[in-house]
Amino acid sequence: MRLLTALAVALVVAGCGGGAYKDLEQFVKESGQGLRGKVEPLPEVKPYEAFAYSAFDLPDPFKPRKIEAKGGAGGGGLRPDFSRRKEPLEAFPLESLKMVGTLQQAKETYALVKAPDNTLFRVRSGNYLGQNFGQITEISESEVKLKEIVQDTGGDWTERVSSLLLEEVGK
Repeated sequence: MRLLTALAVALVVAGCGGGAYKDLEQFVKESGQGLRGKVEPLPEVKPYEAFAYSAFDLPDPFKPRKIEAKGGAGGGGLRPDFSRRKEPLEAFPLESLKMVGTLQQAKETYALVKAPDNTLFRVRSGNYLGQNFGQITEISESEVKLKEIVQDTGGDWTERVSSLLLEEVGK
């Protein structure tokens, strides 16, 4: 009886399990037909061409170079006074300083200059402003004129005129 039951169960399982993946097996058989692989040939290798580097004598663009004055050391001409004691407003670039007003005391006109740290300074003609050795030459109600001494690419010192305009209210 046991043998007969086991045989019946085996027949039932064998009959049900065979057709579940027939469509998948058929798809795999058909998908590989008619395909032919084609590998493109490798590109032709060009022979190596040697390059002769001829820029050894040119200056290295990545190394800092020192600006040397023309005509050797000690050549006269315009130069800033390096031994002079620096004034507080020389620590800031001229573009960051703002003229906020003027003041007149004992027939002398002063300008009120605001530094980037919101400190207010009273300056007069002869004082220095900015990082280019700028000396105040004239103060009017609307601007401070100064002459700066800057170094050009050749190492020579040149003079240029700059001004600090009065900042309008509300800016």
